[in-house]
Amino acid sequence: MEEKAVNKTNSNSYTFIFAIVMVIVVGVVLAFAATSLQPMQYENARQEKMQNILATVGVQTDRAGAEALFNEYIKEQIVLNNEGQEKEGVNAFDVDLAKEIKRTPEEQNFPLYIAEVEGETYYIIPLRGAGLWNAIFGYISLQEDVNTIKGAVFDHLGETPGLGAEITQEWFRQRFTDEKIFNDNGELIGVSVVKGNTSTSKDDNKVDAISGATITGDGVSDMISERLKHYLPYFKSKTEVNVANN
Repeated sequence: MEEKAVNKTNSNSYTFIFAIVMVIVVGVVLAFAATSLQPMQYENARQEKMQNILATVGVQTDRAGAEALFNEYIKEQIVLNNEGQEKEGVNAFDVDLAKEIKRTPEEQNFPLYIAEVEGETYYIIPLRGAGLWNAIFGYISLQEDVNTIKGAVFDHLGETPGLGAEITQEWFRQRFTDEKIFNDNGELIGVSVVKGNTSTSKDDNKVDAISGATITGDGVSDMISERLKHYLPYFKSKTEVNVANN
């Protein structure tokens, strides 16, 4: 009897059934874990988003304190259409740029955050574009003149470590501080990431690139100018800044 039992457990059918049972058990455990962790993951992503928005205006915080400071410094959250008009019934924080950029400009929602820090007003614009391997994204804030950059935050989904992935580093982000997005004629130029740019001027619409990351740098340049142009109608109607028709 013992020999038959041993033979039975060594049979192909036993192995097959055991494998199926284990797959089902593991699948159920993973599904339960994913479902249980989903609210926590959502909350972490939400807090990180607040952190990044605040970082563009110089407000640093950990995740735990992000929401309180976000509510303190972000005075308005609005959504614009492509003509710069405010849209009703759309929550700026819930707009998913990954989905929006697949639509035509006429169909897109353009979220805008208006912050007030130490008596100064800043306009914070979400960014999304294409890097070398996958999407790049972030936020950029403009001072009240809607021309001077206060700060920027960048991130990515798959850029090369040590090269394109360096766009997340503070030293790269600081290069954008005080840069202008319009030229002397009032035309929207954005900020170009240019290899070998050693100029210290903040009026040349250029910053130095990351060595070996030309395509990612070009993606950052294109992302900034492409996203900002959709906000021109709003800035023209709401501010006293005289910008050209781009």
